Amino acid sequence: MNVKTYTLRESEIDRRWYLVDATGQTLGRLATRVARVLEGKDKPTYTPNLDSGDHVIILNAALIAVTRDKLESKVYVRHSGYPAGLKQETLGHLLQRRPEEVIRRAVKGMLPRNRLGAQQLRKLKIYAGSDHPHQAQQPEQLA
Repeated sequence: MNVKTYTLRESEIDRRWYLVDATGQTLGRLATRVARVLEGKDKPTYTPNLDSGDHVIILNAALIAVTRDKLESKVYVRHSGYPAGLKQETLGHLLQRRPEEVIRRAVKGMLPRNRLGAQQLRKLKIYAGSDHPHQAQQPEQLA
């Protein structure tokens, strides 16, 4: 019995463009679906050391839904490194100010923490409204 493991090459990667409408969808559930497509885990040719994922366009990011009281209770925290440099912002405030950032942070948390994850995150395009400049790529709806 001589079975060889198939290894995907960079030249064999087939990239597609997918379109997702975030209207009324739950933030975490949408982020997990998008992260799987960006990593390429939905393909039979998934290779952990290569970026074999597809491009994803998310529309209507401002109309995303969250469950329970997360708009007031979920807090994004960062620190500048200086004394008294702690900055806090609730999900509701960030959703009003920059709705694209809410989805980007949720998806980024589900990707690998290395160069490969950064490369996969660059294939994510998020828009607060319903129009996008990627018609030439002929995106198809993500099932």
